Amino acid sequence: MIFCLCAALCEGIDLQAAGVAAAGIGAEFRPSPDQFGTFFSASTFGLFFGALIGGRLADSIGRKKVLVVSVGLFGLFSLLTAMASDVQSLTWARLLTGLGLGGALPMLLALVSESSGVEQQNARVATVYAAAPFGGAIVSLISLSVSASHWRLIFIAGGVLPLLLAPLMAFGMSESPAFRREAHTEGSPKAGSFAAIFTQGRALRTVLLWLSFFLELLLLYLLLNWLPTLLVTDGLTRLQAAAAQIGFNIGGGLAALLIGYLLGGRLRNAGIVITFAALPVLLVALAKAPADSGIISVTVFFLGCSVLAAQAFLYAMAPGSYPSSIRGVGVGAAIAVGRIGSIVGPKLGGLLKSAGHGPSQLFLDLLPVVILGSICALLLAWNTRKQ
Repeated sequence: MIFCLCAALCEGIDLQAAGVAAAGIGAEFRPSPDQFGTFFSASTFGLFFGALIGGRLADSIGRKKVLVVSVGLFGLFSLLTAMASDVQSLTWARLLTGLGLGGALPMLLALVSESSGVEQQNARVATVYAAAPFGGAIVSLISLSVSASHWRLIFIAGGVLPLLLAPLMAFGMSESPAFRREAHTEGSPKAGSFAAIFTQGRALRTVLLWLSFFLELLLLYLLLNWLPTLLVTDGLTRLQAAAAQIGFNIGGGLAALLIGYLLGGRLRNAGIVITFAALPVLLVALAKAPADSGIISVTVFFLGCSVLAAQAFLYAMAPGSYPSSIRGVGVGAAIAVGRIGSIVGPKLGGLLKSAGHGPSQLFLDLLPVVILGSICALLLAWNTRKQ
């Protein structure tokens, strides 16, 4: 549990490094909005393939091996990002970093789920996921302590920490007990079988997971990558925008912990409904907020609560949807589909900004996506409760 928390913290630092370093990168390389969108999407493109490959391998060779290699990879390529000399090399480095990030997250979820009792699974998975937004808050604090021109230090921090962690995990962490015990027992689906995630009544839940992940991650990654830039455009200073981003992550981390607790108790349904009903309301509130740093920061804080609580819910639901022998491929496929949304989100933000949409209009443009994603997630919750 401790190793997975540390790995999730490192993942959160690396996932949000591009967004908080954007000001310095923009000043040095002068990329167009479209190039910025491609840069933001590059790591999530790598995340897509990393989740698919890592999930498939984990059902065959084990969760621990894939996780350790993935953590080492995203640490190494984060360091290479700091050495980039132009936008093209920067984008390629982020793509390769994404491969490691994508392989790590499904393994974190599977390991924690399979190392927990049934009553503890949702809370523990949500707790580990909550470490990622706290990692995002840490990288935002780093950005506040250095000038924008020193943006490379952000990627150096994002590389050194996982490279220190990977060997400790290799020697100190045990393999998933469920993988050792159950993955290849008689009657289980064939290990790593992609087709099996659609059989024996799992098809509807798989489709709902995929749609929910795609739409919610589209929103999350657009906000993670574009929110600081949009807030500066809206009149905030760079420091105020970074502080709002920290609030987004801290609020999200706290809300992720809360939703994990609620999923195991009598307030499960109320917590889920409030989370997904609040998403469109808060997005409209941010679009209509006056150019006041206090009001915007409070709105961003609660938006972070809602967005990342929604993510924690999805990550908590994913491992329990599949038996151990196909848990890696099932969770990996759901996250990979979500990563397509992660690719589309930042690119969509760049296209809308290039088309002249200001921050308020851009937030309102996202409203149909948010409403549809909330409906899919509520249907998933209903289906899960029913089964």
